[in-house]
Amino acid sequence: MSDETPNRFGRRDFLKATGAVGAAAAVGGVAAATPGREPGPKKDEILVGVSAGHGDVEATVAGHLPGNAEVVHTNDNLRYAAVEFPSRAPEKAKQNFIDAITQRDGIKYAEPNATHTAFATPNDPRFGDQYAPQQVESDRAWDTTFGDSGVTIAVVDTGAQYDHPDLRANYASDPGKDFADDDSDPAPDAPSDEYHATHVSGCAAAVVDNGTGVAGQGNSTLINGRALDESGSGSTSDIADAVEWAADRGADVINLSLGGGGYTSTMKNAVSYATDNGALVIAAAGNDGTSGVSYPAAYSECVAVSAVDSDEQLASFSQYGSSVELCAPGVDVLSTTTEARGSYEKLSGTSMATPVTSGVAGLTLAKWDLTNSELRSHLKSTAKDIGLSSDKQGAGQVNAYNAVTTQPGSGGGGGDGGSTSQTVSDSLSGSADYDDYSWSWEYSSPSQVVVELDGPSDADFDLYVNEGTTTAASPSNYDYRSISTDSQESITIDSPDTSTALQIDVDSYSGSGSYDLTITEYQ
Repeated sequence: MSDETPNRFGRRDFLKATGAVGAAAAVGGVAAATPGREPGPKKDEILVGVSAGHGDVEATVAGHLPGNAEVVHTNDNLRYAAVEFPSRAPEKAKQNFIDAITQRDGIKYAEPNATHTAFATPNDPRFGDQYAPQQVESDRAWDTTFGDSGVTIAVVDTGAQYDHPDLRANYASDPGKDFADDDSDPAPDAPSDEYHATHVSGCAAAVVDNGTGVAGQGNSTLINGRALDESGSGSTSDIADAVEWAADRGADVINLSLGGGGYTSTMKNAVSYATDNGALVIAAAGNDGTSGVSYPAAYSECVAVSAVDSDEQLASFSQYGSSVELCAPGVDVLSTTTEARGSYEKLSGTSMATPVTSGVAGLTLAKWDLTNSELRSHLKSTAKDIGLSSDKQGAGQVNAYNAVTTQPGSGGGGGDGGSTSQTVSDSLSGSADYDDYSWSWEYSSPSQVVVELDGPSDADFDLYVNEGTTTAASPSNYDYRSISTDSQESITIDSPDTSTALQIDVDSYSGSGSYDLTITEYQ
């Protein structure tokens, strides 16, 4: 930060309380699963999060297990363990375990391994003209770029037929990983039934200008994390592991055409990890036709997408609400499907609107070098107002032509006027120590503010934020929080309340060390 940059951070008065520093540093490692663990939903499992600074994840959890339970899976990066109970164990036994283990030192949370499902509603099985690329004006954008293979879109979903004639050229030579079956091949197990990700892949990036079949939104590179089984269902742990894997593979965009299970700390930590590592996570609003979007779309890290039809009206099944950021075509969308089903078919759902948006995001990155936050802002500022209320369309229908022809930060396309950012550095001395800040706004009506915490790897720092009040944020009083099992935290607020300064609390759950706190406003 230059000396000329106005200092918008204000230090609040606060009490320094020093507690015991956390134990040994976490042991690194990749996700490990017990051989023979069944794919799909895992209703007999509890996910337990272990705070950084409290040693080995599996050993920490194993020391608190009842005799009828066992650790069957760990992820040392996201720092959780999956604990399996016998299928006949009563729900009360699982709840007693949750209540007991969350009282133990170093246990950040315990929650059921919730089930998520693909958001698609099959309609007429085949044929009809495509309308989605034309409606979001990808065809006009192709005069500028067909896309770039250096941009990667990860489809976390069922298995995809990556050797499909209209997908093969855009799928990476190493096409993905199967988290449902714990192997290296994400191909569908039952291609006649498991077709969702093949359709999603085509919505985003069926090969453009190859004289074959349909066209996606652009020629981005695709990878597939198979986290849902042939029934279209999957566990929180498999999806979280796939999101982490996609981020580690360098995905620029992660598509989540799935949902259900409500809020979980494990999934929140996964999308936070992906966001912190530079990916834009785009997720389906849901297909219940009700107000309020489903998780994971409801996490602040995710771009929630609603579905509209060919007349640009909200689809009858699409969920809506204040969390919706963009809309896209999602009714009778013609795309690739498995060859066992005839290679092409129409499907409807927010599952289809989401990869249309992801494909446009990939096409945008072929033209502009943007961070994930900048890309998110640019897609919204260049979206087309189609006359729906903001809770139905968000900023508008995603528009590829505007996105690739509007200079980011130029103010075109609905107010994309740049950003301002500052970083402050400090340290916390141990458990229960905290720093409070206030942030004075640069813009009178910013479109978005992102609060990011980068702390020590062997400690567990948390982030809390209040808006529209002068009351300091804290673990017991907050509007937003990010409480992963490490010290990498991020909070995104759309259209923040600027009537008062933003109130920010950096809190040590365990451990000590230095941190950087960065605030970025987008106009």
